[in-house]
Amino acid sequence: MTKPLRVAVADDEPEMREYLQETLSLLGHEVSCAAATGRELLDHCQNFPPDLIITDIKMPDKDGIEASMELCKSHPLPVILVSAYHDPELVERALADHVLAYLVKPIKRADLETAIALVMRRFKEFHALQQQADDLRQALEDRKLVERAKGILMNRACLNEADAFRRLQKLSSEKNRKMADIARTIVEADEAFGD
Repeated sequence: MTKPLRVAVADDEPEMREYLQETLSLLGHEVSCAAATGRELLDHCQNFPPDLIITDIKMPDKDGIEASMELCKSHPLPVILVSAYHDPELVERALADHVLAYLVKPIKRADLETAIALVMRRFKEFHALQQQADDLRQALEDRKLVERAKGILMNRACLNEADAFRRLQKLSSEKNRKMADIARTIVEADEAFGD
């Protein structure tokens, strides 16, 4: 069982919206929005981001896939797509950002409960991997900057590599700043006052 979530629902069929609201409520979740169109879903979620989006695909004015993709550009959210039928073309479009499940109507309560648990777990894992990738990318950039600053110190102060690194460490400690920040300052100064 997942923790209680704020869920935004979108479906152009009033009966389906009502069913999803009742079922989600029985599962312990709060429906923050029950939209009839993709535009309505988009407007609500931009102002009040939910924990999860469950949306029909074919709706007036903007389909669920378009609305979800637009939302996820600025604020990644897990998405469950719902459709009245299985369409390989729609499934292919659904493979876009953050669409983690595709349910075909009619949706049973147990299927919805299982899909929510899986989607939230996968989204959490995806988010952790994304953060890890961002951290690794930043560490690599920092490393490149430190290497560049070491090269500048080796050239300008006639230091060997080990001494240049120790100088960076010492400056970092004395200034109580990250080594990458010290390296950035050295590189920027070298660029400003370069040969």
